[in-house]
Amino acid sequence: MPRQWVNAAIKKIEADFQRSADTHLLKLDIPAFPHIQLYLKDESSHPTGSLKHRLARSLFLYGLCNGWITEGKTIIEASSGSTAVSEAYFARLLGLPFIAVIPKSTSAEKIAKISFYGGRCHLVDDPSQIDAESHRLALETGGHFVDQFTYAERATDWRGNNNIAETLFEQMRHEPYPEPTWLVMSAGTGGTSATLGRHIRYAGMNTQLCVVDPEQSAFFDYYHSRDSSIRTKGACVEGIGRPRPELSFLPDVIDEMLQVPDNATFAAMLLLEELLGRKVGGSTGTNFYGALLKVSAMAKAGQQGSVATLICDQGERYLNTYYNPDWRSAKGIDTAHWLPKLRQFWHQGGDL
Repeated sequence: MPRQWVNAAIKKIEADFQRSADTHLLKLDIPAFPHIQLYLKDESSHPTGSLKHRLARSLFLYGLCNGWITEGKTIIEASSGSTAVSEAYFARLLGLPFIAVIPKSTSAEKIAKISFYGGRCHLVDDPSQIDAESHRLALETGGHFVDQFTYAERATDWRGNNNIAETLFEQMRHEPYPEPTWLVMSAGTGGTSATLGRHIRYAGMNTQLCVVDPEQSAFFDYYHSRDSSIRTKGACVEGIGRPRPELSFLPDVIDEMLQVPDNATFAAMLLLEELLGRKVGGSTGTNFYGALLKVSAMAKAGQQGSVATLICDQGERYLNTYYNPDWRSAKGIDTAHWLPKLRQFWHQGGDL
């Protein structure tokens, strides 16, 4: 019976979750600011290597419990790569075919990972058309379009149930400043910022949420104008920044929104590689730069406390792009000024 298959599928996902430990919370001491603690929740340690593992799990459970995902149904997703990697993992777990509709510009490493988990990549020339193409494929195959950009904010239980906010605050419980002054997060679907903002309010905390957005993303302008007709070309940082406002992006749970220059994003990514001894993705660079801005503001105000942000995914996915100087040069990205400036701020203080 169909219900038996769905029950078994949910048990498989729950069993997979029980086999996975929670992600680490890393603490970085800032030499120039000893009274401000900086934390990074390392979402790259999930089985599929990114924050999107949590989202994919929630989206699959949401689809199963709503009766949308059934035995043998083709699963389709519009993605810049990381969500598709994680959804390919869960589709394979359930024995379902998976099609990732992704821009042709998606990194080769992500495409290889989607294929590794048994997914098929459907490449699209224009990134703004991945949703329309996903709808078309769903009709053509009789499949289920997961549609992360619509359902990310509602598929996760923001009250608790081991969501990212609940686990982060639990991990900080014994730290010197357990309630962060600021949480800093970039927006891809908007689902994570929605979960963080809602949970902060639900838990009665005074923590403020700062969302950082890359250049050429529609979210920053939409936050300030609430004009849903805004369209841009989309960001060059994979996984965050969208060419249009998405339904999962909830501006009213955000306390402050900042736009981060691409040069600052990639310089911060390279600095964090130096500090951690391993590579991180570009969206983590955006997060890290935003966190440094909040550290700077707190220091100027004479505040003590903590700032928390996320490592979104593994940098090994971007060896041929972000970590390739030729790629950065071709995109007009120059970290020559920003990287020394960030190093000086980290070790000696001053202005950003």
